[in-house]
Parts: sequence; structure tokens; C-alpha cells
Amino acid sequence: MTDLFPPWPLCSAFLLASFVLAVIPGPGVLYIVTRSLVQGRQSGLVSVAGVALGNLGNALAASVGLAALFAVSSLAFSVVKYAGALYLVYLGAQMLRSSPVEISAGVPVATPLKRVFRDGFVVALLNPKTTVFFAAFLPQFLSPNAPPMFQSMALGFLFVAIAAVTDSTYALAAGVVAPALRRAAARRIGRRLGGGVFIGLGVFTALAGSRGAK
Repeated sequence: MTDLFPPWPLCSAFLLASFVLAVIPGPGVLYIVTRSLVQGRQSGLVSVAGVALGNLGNALAASVGLAALFAVSSLAFSVVKYAGALYLVYLGAQMLRSSPVEISAGVPVATPLKRVFRDGFVVALLNPKTTVFFAAFLPQFLSPNAPPMFQSMALGFLFVAIAAVTDSTYALAAGVVAPALRRAAARRIGRRLGGGVFIGLGVFTALAGSRGAK
């Protein structure tokens, strides 16, 4: 079991690097913060679970060689990248199209938690940068004493767990200020801001040329 992880000096470097990379805001973090601001901490935490599952899917994909496909095929990378960007724009458009009845009601109409989870999963899963990141990052910490696929899976699980903790912190912090956005005067602004964030993030993702990490 211990062969699945590198020696402690290398493992500690992996943990530190993972933490630093996890706290850098990316599509998943911005999705979580927006859900928390617009709908409260419960939705934020549910979105954390969805994003974590999507990131885990990317880690597993990298372990079985999907990242290698992205690395050699710009078409495959572009298809998934633009699919994710379009989905983000769709989420923003849906939020901006909220009816006046929804916005002016005393209690905002909540998006079902199942859909919040699904959207977070899709946002994370359709970010090929995460898969490419895993493919480039994890091999630096692999030990020759165990099969590389199982090692990369173990380290991928560990990275996703670290990211889930930092993402939860973002969700809880954003949830503290969420009640202010539920007041009648601020609710419309909150939905417009959230929709604008999703659309802007989708456009940024589509135009970004870098294949860096989340």
C-alpha cells in the first residue's frame, strides 16, 4: 500500500504543490463561489461534491492515457474545451433569463440540488486543462517501485481530496455573504452578476490558449 505513494520528502512536496494549485481559482472554484453567493452554502457544498467528482474523472482519465490523446491531438483538446465553454455560457444565460416572478419573490426559487451537483460535475469534467495538468504533474512524483497507473490514481485521489477541502472553504466563505444577495434589492444584481460570471468564464475558457492546470 505504501508503494502507491512516493517517499515522504517527495510526498510532502506533492502535498504542498497540490495545496497551492488547489487554492488558485479556476472554473470549478468560480462555479462553487457563484452557486454559494446566489443560492447559499448548501448549494455551494453540493457543487463542491459535483466538481470533486468531475476532477476525479479527469484524474482517472489521465491515469488511463486520455491525457496523452489530448497532448497529441489538438482537435480532441479543442472539442472538449469548447464543449465546456459552451456549457458555462449556457449556465450564465439560464441565470440571466430568470423570470421577474422568480427574482421578485420573497424567497428566491432554488435550483434543485441534483442539478447543482450535475452542473458542477459537468463544469469540472469538461475542463481538459485539468486532465492535461494531471498528466504533466503526477508523473513527477511517481516511484519506480509500483505500477504507474495505480500510483497516479492514488495521487489523483489525494489531490482531489485536497481540492475538495479548499473548495469547501470557498463555498462556506461565500455562503456567509449570501443572505445579503437574497434581499429584494440585491437579488436581481446577484443573479445578473452570477450569470455574467458564468458567461465571462465560458468566453475566457474558449479563448484561453494555455493548457495549464485548474
